[in-house]
Amino acid sequence: MSADVLTQPHGAAAVARGRTRRAARRRTVVLVLLVLVLASFAVTLMVGRTFYSPGEVMRVVLGEQVPGATFTVGRLRLPRAVLAVVAGFAFGLAGVTFQTMLRNPLASPDVIGISSGASAAAALAITTFSLSEAQVSAVAIVAALAVAMLVYVLAFRDGVVGTRLILMGIGVAAMLDSVTAYALSRAAEWDLQEAMRWLTGSLNGTAWSQVVPTLVAVVVLAPALLWQSRNLSAMQLGDDTAAALCVRVERTRILVIVAAVGLIAFATAAAGPIAFVAFLSGPIAARIVGPGGSLLVPAGLVGALLVLVADFCGQYAFGTRFPVGVVTGVLGAPYLVYLIIRTHRAGSSL
Repeated sequence: MSADVLTQPHGAAAVARGRTRRAARRRTVVLVLLVLVLASFAVTLMVGRTFYSPGEVMRVVLGEQVPGATFTVGRLRLPRAVLAVVAGFAFGLAGVTFQTMLRNPLASPDVIGISSGASAAAALAITTFSLSEAQVSAVAIVAALAVAMLVYVLAFRDGVVGTRLILMGIGVAAMLDSVTAYALSRAAEWDLQEAMRWLTGSLNGTAWSQVVPTLVAVVVLAPALLWQSRNLSAMQLGDDTAAALCVRVERTRILVIVAAVGLIAFATAAAGPIAFVAFLSGPIAARIVGPGGSLLVPAGLVGALLVLVADFCGQYAFGTRFPVGVVTGVLGAPYLVYLIIRTHRAGSSL
């Protein structure tokens, strides 16, 4: 009997053990992240200028009237914390979707123009047309979807190559950023302040009217992305290999782009373009989960945790209060520089 036949069962067993270990690690990571998100959520509700006990917070959440806590927790902290979780999950899930589909860690909505489209439209809506908050959100959603479609069409040539889409997105983002700068330069003082608050990415003054549309978008669109997780994993091997595995590549790409852009659009409309959450969540999830398996859920939980912790630190960790987008920008910008340097040293064009 040949050596290959003798060793084949042992090799299959080793592969099976490896898969089992990776699956167990992934489940553990998801559980730990979920616990951290819940713990951070609870701390956000309890801690502030006034501390409320877990019992008081729970009574408010259950609808009871608690003097002081009903307003502070129920009207101020609770919608803010819920939006932090929902928007962070949306950013993380959408960001890792683009990075997985295009096989490039730079393929984030922050980089390829989608967030810039929403920002430019919102800046014009606030400074030029003086639209209401709900109208600004609607304009931002439509603009994000339109920019995503524009970048996809510009990058399409017998299919979409990740590098070409990223370069097109960077170019479109640069043009849109100039539109934003032009709108701000001509804005009245009162409009400028509102526009800058929105463009920075902030959870200040969050109301349930902002939370509900984003929550509905996550409930509808997140399952669509999770349903495509196997196809996304196959597309990491290349379009030809994915097609050989019976994946309808262009159909899958369009479906996940629409779902991911929808998540980004609604989250940005509610909280502004919170910098680098979509960009950071996927790489962080990949580091802690390890190789193998889908990163969609871990990255979404990392995004939720990032926004919760960054918003809490922005409120209470410094001598003054900073919007959440400032804190995440401080975290994300050095990583972007590091990633570009590392990719350049590896000999890639991006």
